[in-house]
Amino acid sequence: MVLAVNYWKMNGLGNDFVVLDGRGAPLPITPHHVRAIANRNTGIGCDQIIILSDARVTDLFMHIWNADGTGASACGNATRCVARLIMQEKDKDDASIETSAGQLFATNVGQDVRVDMGLPHFDWASIPLAENQDTLHVNHATLPLGDGVAVNVGNPHIVFFVDNVETVSLENLGPQIETSPLFPKRVNVNIAQVLSPGRIRLRVWERGTGITKACGTGAMASAVAGIRRGLLTSPVTVSLDGGDLQIEWQDGEHVFMTGPTEIDPQAALNLDDFAQEERS
Repeated sequence: MVLAVNYWKMNGLGNDFVVLDGRGAPLPITPHHVRAIANRNTGIGCDQIIILSDARVTDLFMHIWNADGTGASACGNATRCVARLIMQEKDKDDASIETSAGQLFATNVGQDVRVDMGLPHFDWASIPLAENQDTLHVNHATLPLGDGVAVNVGNPHIVFFVDNVETVSLENLGPQIETSPLFPKRVNVNIAQVLSPGRIRLRVWERGTGITKACGTGAMASAVAGIRRGLLTSPVTVSLDGGDLQIEWQDGEHVFMTGPTEIDPQAALNLDDFAQEERS
């Protein structure tokens, strides 16, 4: 059987996605499909798989899968990329996207896309944590970096402020912290270095993916965490391995993220080519 699916390869600051077009008809996607497509050696290769489907109120619904086949509720870089696609398709300067974390709204700002990512959440049960803690100062025996800031910006993040992000062994500490029993739904791990009140250097271990060149929700979580700690003032430039994102946030208000997008020409894949394991 040939199940041809149109897709785009997109990236925001090197955080890359395979975006499958499921508008018009549902796609029979399984976690194995996701892992096979995301595999950089035998598949197309990406950090996340995004599936577009029809929505009643917004321009479309965006489903997010991590490279390991687990689901995610939010992805800032993917949101910007999909918003750019919508604006190109419909020849307009704004886009509305529905996700499992809620509705998101984006606008064209020249070469970049600005997205309203909604309200951040700080209550321990909203992260979620396994126990009641002050989310501005999170400590646990399984957190070797100690005293992190927990915030949920559509997905759970822990942020650690360090003197030098380059000296932190994120490839070793990332998976250890991600799977700490303190985080029942696992967590994204952010290592941030304050360069000035308006700029940080950031490295991110993404839940279900690993180290990525950029993470939009990680940039938001880290900027918000720094503002809450009194280390930063909005707007904040977040410098990631792939480039810079601009984050704006005031206490009690929505978080806004602005940054670039890249979209490759549309191509097609046979979904059945990535489902051999499902038939065995």
